[in-house]
Amino acid sequence: MKGPSDGTLVARARRGDAAAFGALVQRHYRACNAVALAILRRRADAEDACQDAWVRALEKLDTCRNPERFASWMLQIVRNHARNLWAARRVRAAEPLDSNAGLAAAVGREDPTRDHERERLRARLEGALAEVSEVQRTVLLLHDLDGWPHRKIATALEISEVMSRQHLFQARRKLRAMLGDETLQQPE
Repeated sequence: MKGPSDGTLVARARRGDAAAFGALVQRHYRACNAVALAILRRRADAEDACQDAWVRALEKLDTCRNPERFASWMLQIVRNHARNLWAARRVRAAEPLDSNAGLAAAVGREDPTRDHERERLRARLEGALAEVSEVQRTVLLLHDLDGWPHRKIATALEISEVMSRQHLFQARRKLRAMLGDETLQQPE
């Protein structure tokens, strides 16, 4: 990690240093978004959850008992907020009777065939991700999308490194079975 530690940034942010809090946001936003996405499964909802969670974290920064473990504390706030949004969304879930969303989204695109294929692939991937557990999705997204090492994932999620590796293995195995080897290539 380059620059001051999380603990130093938290201490500065507690004293009103907006740049220090901004540095914390910049350092941890992608991971927070990955955790929210693992729970909510929709990019827009995950972004909203992250924004709300960062506001909450700023309001409650004085309650962070171990500033050096800020990432774990922040990811817990994101998980809790995303789970609350998920529960609320399930209560209000309803399909519209008439939807022109697909038609409206297609207007103005340069290559509708390619866009359709990408959307189809995205829908398959989202469907497959919905079939793995929340912790497996979280580990997969943090590791494969954000490049987090297992030690950092284990610390942030309060699990062992072995369990982090196991969750990643199980998630990848299930996704490969559902999507096929040609769709999901395992990174080396």
